[in-house]
Amino acid sequence: MADKTYWTGSDKYLCDPELAQSFHMARVLGMPLLIEGEPGTGKTELPLQYSKNLDLDMHVYPVGSKSNVDAFVAKFDHVKYLRDSQIEVLNAQREQQGMTTNLSTGGRNTEALDDYVIHGPAAKAFASPHSVLLIDEIDKAPREFPNDLLYALSHRKFVLPESGRVIEVSEDEMPAIVVTSNREQELPTAFKGRCIYHYIKFPDADTMVQIVAKHYPTAEEELVEKAMGLFYQLRDLGLERSPSTRELLNWLKYLQTFESEEALKKISELNGMGALVKTQVDMERVQRRILGKGGSASDNFKNPYNR
Repeated sequence: MADKTYWTGSDKYLCDPELAQSFHMARVLGMPLLIEGEPGTGKTELPLQYSKNLDLDMHVYPVGSKSNVDAFVAKFDHVKYLRDSQIEVLNAQREQQGMTTNLSTGGRNTEALDDYVIHGPAAKAFASPHSVLLIDEIDKAPREFPNDLLYALSHRKFVLPESGRVIEVSEDEMPAIVVTSNREQELPTAFKGRCIYHYIKFPDADTMVQIVAKHYPTAEEELVEKAMGLFYQLRDLGLERSPSTRELLNWLKYLQTFESEEALKKISELNGMGALVKTQVDMERVQRRILGKGGSASDNFKNPYNR
């Protein structure tokens, strides 16, 4: 039976109570969990940290503009099948000529069509109840991709191509499936109806402190406070692309490679903004709105602890 424990996070991942409940509900009901939210808020990290924490097999399908069900579930290797068919003909001719050695097909048999089916992450996950399947950024896929998954999600089974073999799991054995979306396009209503839905809100300052502590438990308090002060100030500027949790963590990782005074100076001088600000227009706005006030960036911080 697949794992149904009430998972509340790990030493590396802060899973808030609402998310934990949604994730648990999805696994108990044998349904995928669809998570939406800003990029960098930990949507992808949930299944990765869950599988790592419980030592479960992890299967990942990164969705792109050309994604299709064949790559996700399984596809038939027609080239290999044709080549092996030709080898079998050649081996028959060699036997007629009295030759005792045969060309190898690698143990495959053209009468066993399943030998030529290449399993994708979905087929592998369905064949292993104690596993986790991540469908990452499904909103990047062509619209027919989520629609093509409706049958499999409703009936909990896949029919493999050519061979016709069925991989099927019960509700109790359904692998933990997490689907993430950045809402670049709206998903079909029918697909969302097959999922448990959760929207990850952007962490407030108190929650962010806990997230940072999980990743950098020995980080100096003043460094974290100053970095977060600037971080939330950037998010209040109305940038084209607001910095995310992931980017704050990357910036803090960089800052901690310096001595304390040097790291604080870099924050004041907006050093390393490439970790947080991602467009030229936003970079110019930051320079103008923060340093343009006069003094250093540290003079203009909003302390997130004093709201």
